[in-house]
Amino acid sequence: MLPSATGLPFDDIRALIAAMPSADAAAVAAVRAREAQLTKPAGSLGRMEGLAEWLSAWQGREVPEVRRPLVAIFAGNHGVTRHGISAFPSSVTQQMVENFAAGGAAINQICIAYDLGLKVFDLALDLPTGDITVEPALDEAACAATMAFGMEATAGGIDLLVLGEMGIGNTTVAAAVAAGLFGGPATDWVGPGTGLDAEGVAHKAAIVQQALACHAGHLDDPLEVLRRLGGRELAAIAGAILAARMSRIPVLIDGYVATAAAAVLWRLDHHALDHCQFGHLSAEPAHGLLLAKLGRKPLLDLGMRLGEGSGAALAAGLVKAAAQIHAGMATFAQAGVSGRSE
Repeated sequence: MLPSATGLPFDDIRALIAAMPSADAAAVAAVRAREAQLTKPAGSLGRMEGLAEWLSAWQGREVPEVRRPLVAIFAGNHGVTRHGISAFPSSVTQQMVENFAAGGAAINQICIAYDLGLKVFDLALDLPTGDITVEPALDEAACAATMAFGMEATAGGIDLLVLGEMGIGNTTVAAAVAAGLFGGPATDWVGPGTGLDAEGVAHKAAIVQQALACHAGHLDDPLEVLRRLGGRELAAIAGAILAARMSRIPVLIDGYVATAAAAVLWRLDHHALDHCQFGHLSAEPAHGLLLAKLGRKPLLDLGMRLGEGSGAALAAGLVKAAAQIHAGMATFAQAGVSGRSE
């Protein structure tokens, strides 16, 4: 990170936001010029053409490629689960991390199918965050340190970063973060999560509203929203997104929880997510509302709500295909195919 001006932990994050690189205009121009010569009608591949342009813009390559994609899953536990806001106990977080390691989860199979790397980051699962109804989830130093830890996901020469999470109770904290960032009653932002019934959803909304009341007056700063109402996996995802921007790595963001983490950066700078695509629309009801606030359209809508990066990993298959189509297709001249009649 850059050195802080005042010694406060969040100053380093603000300095990185201020220093974010822009898209590579020369690479974009080269992609558009080649796209116009490929053996197909202009625009006939729809959003796939835009994905190739997006990859080149952030990789800085005139011809995009995806050779070393990585799915990074951040796992954290939450003190707010003591209020019974999830259909599953907190112990499931650790059990699912072990399942990832053993290769038994859905995300493992998606990574095999699409030839994606996978890393799982255990974020102090034996130390849940503070109960957000009565105290901040994290102090500033711990939140900034967790963001810095999340930045490690970009190491190793990867060229596409796919971000997901695991954490019992984290749709509750995502709802709290979304409400803290964008306002509105808790009922606008909560949903069934891992399978709550209507009574459970109502209880969850009441807990989120209690958390918002506890931290009222401290939510004007998006980073304060993150540390007070979020969790370690959200902080790490935000850090990974920012580090990817600094290293010019395109990012695919998964569902509601990961999008809430990304929204923190968007509130700091509306261009902070220009290097990101949103992999899918979660069946968690408020995800669509949150994407609308960000002005973004997801790549897939499959009715999924699993988490663990699964929707974004499926979208990575589309991104890999977009790169291959653009790089591998022949031009009209190469194929000896007549171009459009004038």
